[in-house]
Amino acid sequence: MPVDLTGTYLILDDGRPAVRFSRTYDHPADRVWHFVTDSGELRHWFPFRAEMELRPGGAVRFGGDPDAPESTGRVLAVDPPRHLSFAWGGDELRFDLEAVGERRTRFTFTDVLGEANTAARNGAGWEVCLAALDARARGERFEGAHAGMSEPWKEFYAGYLEAGVPSGAPVPGLD
Repeated sequence: MPVDLTGTYLILDDGRPAVRFSRTYDHPADRVWHFVTDSGELRHWFPFRAEMELRPGGAVRFGGDPDAPESTGRVLAVDPPRHLSFAWGGDELRFDLEAVGERRTRFTFTDVLGEANTAARNGAGWEVCLAALDARARGERFEGAHAGMSEPWKEFYAGYLEAGVPSGAPVPGLD
């Protein structure tokens, strides 16, 4: 069964490859900002436990996955409640929030990729994670894993491959 892909593969103005996702949530920007910056909220949808010092240059600590070592990243920019970007591995994750009226927020998430061949793999992973965030924003409980080699991830990965999104990076658990 085909899946609906919500990510778009693109090349940014500076030549770097990226996968971008956009949603509109029925919450004010301050609430959506909390979804992307609070470690208690992140645990519901982000693929790893993440704790961050919300200041440029601040540390971001990732962990909680028994199959992956703990790691750190660095906050690149922060402008509450409109923008957050941080380095994670070879990627840069950007979260941009824009108020749409008084009670709605356009959420744009961009994974600026360190390597183009990670686009299909990462896109599939973010589809599953963002489905968990979507459920959280609706006040629903997300059923199933929001990280790892779940059946939904495999379906999204196949969808990105079929769409011709760059691939070839190692996939833990498949390679």
